[in-house]
Amino acid sequence: MAAVEAQAATFAAWQVEDVPFGDTLNVRKYPSSVSQKQSAYPNGTVLQMTGKCTGGVNLLDIAGMPEWKQKQTVRYRWCQIWHDPAQNGGFVTGWVYGRYIAPQ
Repeated sequence: MAAVEAQAATFAAWQVEDVPFGDTLNVRKYPSSVSQKQSAYPNGTVLQMTGKCTGGVNLLDIAGMPEWKQKQTVRYRWCQIWHDPAQNGGFVTGWVYGRYIAPQ
């Protein structure tokens, strides 16, 4: 359990943003729009980001940048989240498209 707690301390909180009205942000099993959908979240949902994004971007490394620059850095990348799609305590990793997330 201690390993999970230590890892949780490194999460970056970002939120779902700019998803078109009436739609949700899909969470995928792998960083691809054709990958299996795990869950979906509406605008305003706070996500627990692992920090890892495609292209070698780490959210913790860019955290000191202005918000607009952080958003620009991840805009065309997939970023990994830690979530509980079944809401039963079974947390897994998934991927969201950076265009629809923003630092909190």
